[in-house]
Amino acid sequence: MSTPAAPGQTLAQKLIARAAGVASVQPGEIVTCKVDMAMFHDSSGPRRLKPMLEALGAQIWDKSRVVLVMDHYVPERDDESRQIVRIARDWAREQHLPHVYDSQGICHVVVAQQGHIRPGMFCVGGDSHSPTGGAFGAYMFGIGSTEMLGVMVTGGIWLRVPRTVRMCWDGRLTPGVCAKDMMLHMIARFGMNGGQYQAVEFCGPAVQALAMNERMTLSNMSAELGAQAGLIAPDATTLAWLAAQAAQAEKIDKKVAPAQAERAQAAIKSIADINQWQTDAAALDSPDCITHRFDAAALEPVVAAPHSPANAQAVSAFAGTAIDVAYIGACTGAKLDDLRAAAQVLRGRRVASGVRLMVAPASLRDQEAARDEGVLQILQDAGAELFPTACGACAGFGDTLGDHTTVISSTARNFKGRMGSATAQVYLGSPYTVAASALHGKITDPREELA
Repeated sequence: MSTPAAPGQTLAQKLIARAAGVASVQPGEIVTCKVDMAMFHDSSGPRRLKPMLEALGAQIWDKSRVVLVMDHYVPERDDESRQIVRIARDWAREQHLPHVYDSQGICHVVVAQQGHIRPGMFCVGGDSHSPTGGAFGAYMFGIGSTEMLGVMVTGGIWLRVPRTVRMCWDGRLTPGVCAKDMMLHMIARFGMNGGQYQAVEFCGPAVQALAMNERMTLSNMSAELGAQAGLIAPDATTLAWLAAQAAQAEKIDKKVAPAQAERAQAAIKSIADINQWQTDAAALDSPDCITHRFDAAALEPVVAAPHSPANAQAVSAFAGTAIDVAYIGACTGAKLDDLRAAAQVLRGRRVASGVRLMVAPASLRDQEAARDEGVLQILQDAGAELFPTACGACAGFGDTLGDHTTVISSTARNFKGRMGSATAQVYLGSPYTVAASALHGKITDPREELA
């Protein structure tokens, strides 16, 4: 009598099984996983963790696996911000944390650019958009301060193994359509709880054709689908990007370059093993692995109306809506490729009279690269105001929106009051759409400017 074949494993199951130290796991099973990297920022980290650790008399389990990013309350604009950032800086010095990035950019972009996320890892973050790490074939998700305390002390966290929902995109995107449009389309179809406590895996030819910055946008906004993680299987594109970031570090900062180069080399050495971080064909028949298919070639630019990313339709549904502000910022909409997209639309043009174009690059590294390429000059010549490389208005800090303002933004969320006044009307779109709308002072299909 033959032995039945072992059931296939999804990418999510493989990553969790590795972290749990077992051969395989099944959806619904509860396991304890070892954490490879824990990230938190000035808002979610020291001001909450410091007193709890002191009350327990506990120490950090492994400081080499902890990353702290100051991105929410910088640059400090008031006494509260100064106090919060001071707590973070003082605690980082007291603890001798080796990986601290102060005012370098938004955490989800910075940790990736600094080589802290690699294929096969299991990571947690003190921010809801931590699933960004899934773009690199790592299992990464957001947790609260109490859970982070447990990780800080023990280096582990329990997890109920989720089901997998595969979002398979066939074909290729057309010019002027990008990952942000893909995400808004999926959120409109499935809602903000469409991936509730599930691992979403983005796959198919259109996803494989995306650059890493675009893949990061997909994984980031799996949070808006309600998923725990947003995964993309690693490939040569993943490893090439990590190597390029290490090379860039050498140009920027000789001190961090050796450590980042070592992390990049660790990723590159895994090239022979990245094939293991793929969903098994045998798993596709499981009722715990559902696949939805989409045609990338048929996708149009998508815009989400106030006050939810799920209020999304083709841009034509909102075309002509007058705007006051166009905002290109956040971890979903101001990485280097996003700035390039906006510059492609705005080259040699000026924004409409009365429209304020705000540009807040996602990181200092992206900002300097955009400056070197001439992308930043194109945006500023078009009338853009340059803002700090921080979470800024996306998280309701810094220069926020005033009363009764209508804005189109490249951010991930448009909840009422999130970007400032509760009376502000925030529409979401891709950097292409935001730039085209800035040109005309009204929501505009970017394909009209790229024809």
